[in-house]
Amino acid sequence: MRAAIYFTPAKSNPLTVRAAEWLGRDAFDRRPARGPDPKIDVLVSEPARYGFHATLKAPFRLADGTTINDLDQELAAFAQRMQAVSLGTLAVTRLDSFFALTVQATPPLLLDAEEAIRMAFEPFRAPLTEQEVARRDPQNLSKRQQANLSRWGYPHVGQDFRFHMTLTNAIVDEAEAAQVERRLHSQFNHVLEIPVVIDALALFVEPGPGAPFYIHSRHPLKCGMPS
Repeated sequence: MRAAIYFTPAKSNPLTVRAAEWLGRDAFDRRPARGPDPKIDVLVSEPARYGFHATLKAPFRLADGTTINDLDQELAAFAQRMQAVSLGTLAVTRLDSFFALTVQATPPLLLDAEEAIRMAFEPFRAPLTEQEVARRDPQNLSKRQQANLSRWGYPHVGQDFRFHMTLTNAIVDEAEAAQVERRLHSQFNHVLEIPVVIDALALFVEPGPGAPFYIHSRHPLKCGMPS
């Protein structure tokens, strides 16, 4: 089992609904959100497995002596102390070779939230195995990212953190990427007019290696909406 702390909008949020239709599954109820569509399914196998989300603490195995209930209780208490973060409107963006929804400008409060979550829940994370380190291809990471991986179990934290909600696998063919980008705009543009607020923290669980992640719990933040 692995756990992760993610942001995802509420199940009824129009953005969540559109994302579930695109990915083909809804991590809230662990069942298909549409019928099979081979042309899309081949593009979304990885983000569909993880569920629609933005990473705040990347998937980790639980440290010895901790349980998923311990983690859930601590996350609920943490959420009561965390201020909501306004992200503004999101945009369809190509990051490296995959597409995601990203913020148009990173608010400082978001970076503060990532740091606070990363540090608060580090005691729940078991150290990476050699195999887990190798899967991150450390030879392709910068020195700072390698240090992040060693210290925090994930390379993209702190100065290397970037808020993104992944929508596709890697797409290397440029003509195919252009077609997918047009399709993503058609799928999401209408709901992207609505500003997004991190108003809750979600505990996602991977019950076994390669299994789809599902939402174990989602804890609304108690410190009010951002001004």
